[in-house]
Amino acid sequence: MSLVDPLGIYGLWLRDVKRFLRTPSQIIGSLTFPLMFLLFLGFGFSGAAIPGLPEGVDYLQYLVPGIMGFTMLLGASFAGLAILSDQDVGFLKEILVAPVSRTSIVLGRIAGGSTTAIVQAVLILVLSIPLGFELAGWLSIPLAAVFLLLIAITFVGFGIALASQFSDSEGFGLIVQFIVFPLFFLSGAIYPIEGLPGPVQYLALINPLTYGVDGLRAALVGASTYSPVVDFGALVISSIVMVSVGAYLFERVETV
Repeated sequence: MSLVDPLGIYGLWLRDVKRFLRTPSQIIGSLTFPLMFLLFLGFGFSGAAIPGLPEGVDYLQYLVPGIMGFTMLLGASFAGLAILSDQDVGFLKEILVAPVSRTSIVLGRIAGGSTTAIVQAVLILVLSIPLGFELAGWLSIPLAAVFLLLIAITFVGFGIALASQFSDSEGFGLIVQFIVFPLFFLSGAIYPIEGLPGPVQYLALINPLTYGVDGLRAALVGASTYSPVVDFGALVISSIVMVSVGAYLFERVETV
């Protein structure tokens, strides 16, 4: 059995994408919460003097990349729920005993989860344009796509690692919410991290989403706290770490 099976990866990717596209309620539900943040915060704080906001950037411009990052975080992290759902119906056991390496299974799950998370983030971007969001330039789209992909890989890997330690979706969902919102609020998604207390800023600096949101701002708005090279490097490291941890823990999932 080869370590990486392209057909196995493709099959799992295709299954996740089809399942996502065939459930409109999931698409609508995954967009509702981020859109509420975008509408209420974007218009509620429009024109407000927020300390640390980049010069010449209004709050809506600042907020949209953050909400895209939040959408990615939710979509990618809850990709772990698909694993637990497959476990409930017996499909997980079938693929675990199939002649496909577990590394291929993890990569297929990451590919599928990343694709659906990116689709959700792109929909948020498209919906934000009629609200007044302006792209720095159409050439920024490819750079934004790179950051979206790295955010997705990081947090799908996180979702897989976490799901491999649970046997029920209820417990997984509670823990994910407990982790997701601190990551969101400590990422600079809705306010500059420079306004946070000193010790809390250190927590923000070890948060991968901080660099994902900052990278998206650099690409889409043309303003960022760190260099895009720093953001890219931090996300590459977090992607490698989370995929490795996810693969390591998934290897230990029992087939019974």
